[in-house]
Amino acid sequence: MARAIWTGVVSFGLVSVPVGLYSAAEDHTVHFHRLQRGTADRIRNRRVNERTGEEVGTGDIVKGYEVGDGEYVIVEPEELDEIAPGRSQTIDITDFVDLGEIEPVYFDRTYYLAPRGKEYTKVYELLRAALAQSNRVGVATFVMRGKQYLTALRAEDKVLVLQTLHWADEVRDPRKELPELPSGRAGKGKELDMALQLVDSLERPWDPSRYRDAYQEKVRELVKAKGEGQEVAAAEEAPSATNVVDLMQALQGSLDQARGGPRRSTGPKSKRPEPTGEKARKPAAKTPRKPAARKAPPTASHASAGSRDLRGAGKRELRQLSKAELYQLAAEHDVPGRSRMSREELVDALARAGRRRKKSAA
Repeated sequence: MARAIWTGVVSFGLVSVPVGLYSAAEDHTVHFHRLQRGTADRIRNRRVNERTGEEVGTGDIVKGYEVGDGEYVIVEPEELDEIAPGRSQTIDITDFVDLGEIEPVYFDRTYYLAPRGKEYTKVYELLRAALAQSNRVGVATFVMRGKQYLTALRAEDKVLVLQTLHWADEVRDPRKELPELPSGRAGKGKELDMALQLVDSLERPWDPSRYRDAYQEKVRELVKAKGEGQEVAAAEEAPSATNVVDLMQALQGSLDQARGGPRRSTGPKSKRPEPTGEKARKPAAKTPRKPAARKAPPTASHASAGSRDLRGAGKRELRQLSKAELYQLAAEHDVPGRSRMSREELVDALARAGRRRKKSAA
């Protein structure tokens, strides 16, 4: 069972509840010791005077703040101890703010808060439920291990979560710090429509168990293989950057891949040897075609043929299409507000457009 790394109380107004603070995550990184090559001898760090090369004892080390070239203000360890804040016993909530107002860049580490005893669960749950229903977080400061933290207290299912926040002067302004940012709106027209289709086609419910740290798995495989005297194949090379000229081709190829169709080339061919022998004579597998009897509006792969007729399309046929295909049809027929529509809303909008065209033709 996890051990609390801090204990105290959470207070809001005149209400308080004793809690313990627990780490919400653990590190799964593979850690190595440093050894001298050809031996099993560990390498240790030493505190060495860079001018004399002599080792310096811990008691002879002070802290220096550089104020000029080679000039320092010396600060003794006990001087820092005197001004350090004492251990805080309270997480005092001073403000409640909307969770959506805090930009993700401010969030740092995550902890769980738990009540210290069954007699405190009612007050604990009262605070958790109030935060959950109001969709707000409690902003507070507290001190742990000689450091003061700005925190956000928020509600999850059955538990209160405390997240430490960066202070305002710790967050960099990307417009000042980054060398290249778009100066205007780059995505527009068909490129933006296709990018939105790609996003929609890859939309899935959030499930963290679907993702894994493949690199750490490879590290463990490497350690195991080398211990057994085997070798591990090198990783594949990273894909080359997409050229602006090839952007439409790359987007269309990505859409085909997301829909399970044939993947189109999106960049320069890799320098792989040509297959020989039986592999060279074996034809590539073809993607099975959909039955010709299916009556449905054309999909995004027919976009080059221009805007297609919707007069024969009913909701039943439209529902057989994916959201990405529906969006492509909506783009061809200039359906307003299509980028914000759900799949069913796209079906309704396209069906209405088809009825209007049918009436105007009559």
